[in-house]
Amino acid sequence: MDGQHIHLKYKICVSGAADTGHCAPDTLEKARILGAEIVKSGAVLVNGATTGFPMWAAIGAKEAGGFIIGLSPASSEKEHIEVYKLPVDYMDIIIYTGFGYSGRNLLLTRAADAVIVGCGRWGTINEFTIALEDGKPIGVLDGSGGSTDVIKDIIAKSHRGSGNIVYDSDPNKLVEKILELIKKEKTINI
Repeated sequence: MDGQHIHLKYKICVSGAADTGHCAPDTLEKARILGAEIVKSGAVLVNGATTGFPMWAAIGAKEAGGFIIGLSPASSEKEHIEVYKLPVDYMDIIIYTGFGYSGRNLLLTRAADAVIVGCGRWGTINEFTIALEDGKPIGVLDGSGGSTDVIKDIIAKSHRGSGNIVYDSDPNKLVEKILELIKKEKTINI
């Protein structure tokens, strides 16, 4: 560690589909790059302790020497593995919320300084709308497929403003943009 207190590091949540069969062909590689870039920026990656897009981001973060916090819907490691069939790989810490997917999603987005969404399904939309309602900085990985394809339409048809959202198809540029939004929100900038 670089001498910095880990609690002062930015925490960036990566949200996306556990099942990625509907995602764009290069989405998992972009998730890996996204995770690595989050770590290279000095941040901690937070995810839903699941497979698919969030796990590939965790793989990239680990390859870059990063620290990953997973929030599980399960109440224990046993339930996480046996009932939810979720992995424990690539996580430094897993917090077992015991709140199922909906409750976990709320804690997941609130635990982070910003949320980046990639190719997803209902759960990703749920995490996106929680972060949006909370005014969190949000990054959208354009072109990754799934629920990210409808986010701009949701924003336009909701008639509530554009939110605190940045978009980019390049994971490196998306992390740069999200860091700028975080810095505007934080009391202590690192």
